[in-house]
Amino acid sequence: MSHMKIKTLLRSKLFVCAFFCAIFLSLFANAQDYVPATKPVFRGRSPGVKVKLLSDSVGSTKTYMLVFAPGDEILSGLYEFAEKYKVKSAHFTAIGDTYSAKIGWFDRAKKMFRVNVINQQSEITSMIGDIAIYNGKPVVHAHINLAAEDGTVRGGHLLEAFVAPTLEIILTVEPATLYKKFNADFGGALIDPTEK
Repeated sequence: MSHMKIKTLLRSKLFVCAFFCAIFLSLFANAQDYVPATKPVFRGRSPGVKVKLLSDSVGSTKTYMLVFAPGDEILSGLYEFAEKYKVKSAHFTAIGDTYSAKIGWFDRAKKMFRVNVINQQSEITSMIGDIAIYNGKPVVHAHINLAAEDGTVRGGHLLEAFVAPTLEIILTVEPATLYKKFNADFGGALIDPTEK
């Protein structure tokens, strides 16, 4: 084989190799993480949470203020609060800031949340959610909207978020217990007001 044919063959093989590597890297870079609807929440990641009872109607509702410190993880703090105060039914709203968050969009076909990562300082323009009982333990369900520096807002199901500099939650505990029931169509537990 001549020297020129060898060079041409090597170039074409190198091109084919580079082409497939580019496709592979493109697919890998665009790979999307998914998590199940029943993803466990790690505890002990919110040591700075401060709690104040704002109102207490005997036999009725209790309203609390929860203030998170820089670095606290939101769901961890909410779960720890619910467990410590034996919450069986609650709803909450919040505002604050986060420096890192994972929010989910529910993919019905996969019965899982597609994870969207936001690794930038963001304003929590709205966070709402509830707490109910599933398998004898409190479960937190929260949605969050995060505004970037340019004012664009992204939102979804809260999977994880770290506070900076603060998060202020007003949480109302109700006297009646709400229960969640597993829903096979969803692949997770949903509140069922008829469940006892």
